[in-house]
Amino acid sequence: MDVLVLDSIQKAYGPVKALKGVSLAIPEGTVYGILGPNGSGKTTLLSIILDVLAADKGSYSWFGKPGSKEQRKKIGSLLETPNFYHYLSAVNNLKITHTISGRGSLADIHDVLKKVNLYERRNSRFSTYSLGMKQRLAIAAALLGAPKVLVLDEPTNGLDPVGIAEIRDLIKLLRENGTTVIIASHLLDEVEKVCTHVAILKTGTLITQGTVEEVLADEDLLEIAAPDLEALKNQMARYPGIDSTETANGLLILKGPKGSINPAAINSYCHGAGISLTHLALRKKRLEARFFELTSN
Repeated sequence: MDVLVLDSIQKAYGPVKALKGVSLAIPEGTVYGILGPNGSGKTTLLSIILDVLAADKGSYSWFGKPGSKEQRKKIGSLLETPNFYHYLSAVNNLKITHTISGRGSLADIHDVLKKVNLYERRNSRFSTYSLGMKQRLAIAAALLGAPKVLVLDEPTNGLDPVGIAEIRDLIKLLRENGTTVIIASHLLDEVEKVCTHVAILKTGTLITQGTVEEVLADEDLLEIAAPDLEALKNQMARYPGIDSTETANGLLILKGPKGSINPAAINSYCHGAGISLTHLALRKKRLEARFFELTSN
């Protein structure tokens, strides 16, 4: 089941077209990354699906129904860090959030603090929290009312490596407990570590979408090595189906269309040519490399 479906969403700010007919579907139980350079339309897209902005054209549905206040109660969101009171504890800040939003109950507060691993510090002042802890408290506020979907805009922005790891582990835990998480981010390494699906935007246009594996699977990469790397390179230049080769760190990297490179066949080919391979491994393309291929001019 898809928790969110967008159909030809368009949005313009005067002459600037922020979104140009974006359509996508986000399956239930996924961690879905929405990626793009600055100005690609990520935040505009999130603002529309959360009813902060109205689309100029197109439509979207949550859980198979048009967006509404009732549907919105099933969705937790963090578009920007809430203005917590520095002199209040986590519990008292969340009590205020509950009173203002009307989401969840006072009993939920202890549950969400446990989920974000802040329960032991529930009575500490907000001012004593690290950046990572402050961000986890913001996510706890978004989790009030046990939403089925959590929408996060740049959840690790400005955090140190420890804080980033904390948020990454929290997102994984939320998914394991059945929450669908939608993330807009530019930190490609983090997205690759936590996301199951991605959509890539460029200047308001959806370039590609799918599982992380599908987006990365545009070509085969195979690493091989032999005592005489130059002889190996010359031999592989005659092998059919190889688009290009490059050398790096004592390895020869073969590139070809998806499904074109058979490691066993190449090992046999080299053996038949009198070359004994000392290294042979399929390599997964990094999301960062694929992202720049798709978004570069």
